Amino acid sequence: MGLLEGKKALVFGVANDHSIAWGIARALHDNGAMVGFSSMPSLIKRRVRPLANSIGSTFVEPCDVRDDDEIRRVFARWKARQGNLDILVHAVAYAEKEDLAGHFADTSRDGFHTAFDISVYSLIAMAREARPYMPPGSSIMTMTYYGAEKVLPHYNVMGVAKAALEASTRYLAADLGPSGIRINAISAGPVRTLSAHGIAGFKMMYGAFAEVAPLRSHITIEDVAGTAVYLASPLSGQTTGEVIYVDGGFNILGLPVAE
Repeated sequence: MGLLEGKKALVFGVANDHSIAWGIARALHDNGAMVGFSSMPSLIKRRVRPLANSIGSTFVEPCDVRDDDEIRRVFARWKARQGNLDILVHAVAYAEKEDLAGHFADTSRDGFHTAFDISVYSLIAMAREARPYMPPGSSIMTMTYYGAEKVLPHYNVMGVAKAALEASTRYLAADLGPSGIRINAISAGPVRTLSAHGIAGFKMMYGAFAEVAPLRSHITIEDVAGTAVYLASPLSGQTTGEVIYVDGGFNILGLPVAE
């Protein structure tokens, strides 16, 4: 019997088999949960559906998270086919490439709106639509990063969006708590994902990470997935509104310097 036996999970944001979202989905499945998927329409046929098939998942729905009607449609179809929802994973983030390369002060107005709409408001919209289908004891989780707290090279508008995402997690925790629904954020160290490689200088930051993090190792999608299983399970029954670090202790350092 897995920790999540009999639970039903919906994961937004799988891009490929290197995605944190995929690592989480696979771990939820391995612990007994039935897992469904929703992702960008352009990724469904070539990338998401084959991964879903590999774990026996039959719920795969496209969704443009900028559209409230599409989000509402996904949850309505979930309700019609699966009933209630126990676990919701929000692993969605996006910023224009040019806004991650130059100076933060040069962020365009449209780029700012895009980053916040996709990376932050989508969590709020998903929580609102999922709430009627989530029984007491359910769990929502989202993905954040240390750039929400400290200035990191080229993270720019995404760092500001992640700060808003973390604040939204706390406000949603207060809203959803009386219904018995928990919501938390996982702050992972640098992981080699498709989105991470869109950040200028990521390779340099990734390469040096294991030399300075207290646990002296890189972070994998499996590391993040283990924490996701904990947050999805009754073991975290009294944990909500928190940012959980999976970064080998990097966030505790005042001056990260290799020995």
